[in-house]
Amino acid sequence: MTGVTEVTVRYWAAARDAAGLTEERLPADTLAAAIAAASDRHGEKLAEVLSLCSFLVDDEPAGRRDPAAVALRPGSVVEALPPFAGG
Repeated sequence: MTGVTEVTVRYWAAARDAAGLTEERLPADTLAAAIAAASDRHGEKLAEVLSLCSFLVDDEPAGRRDPAAVALRPGSVVEALPPFAGG
């Protein structure tokens, strides 16, 4: 598997519920590729949740940048943070 960048994706709250797990390793070299890989693996429910998420990449907010322009490196950690309801 040379040339494949593997990253850890951590799911929080509704993303965790939709994925059915708290984290996993996925092949991805951009944030867009990580989102697509997770959506392909877990289906439409997770894809819908991820479309609402904000993301941290190695503890840095991805912000409003195009996910295809957010590069990942081997061992990067992507955190999927759905909107949280306040109380």
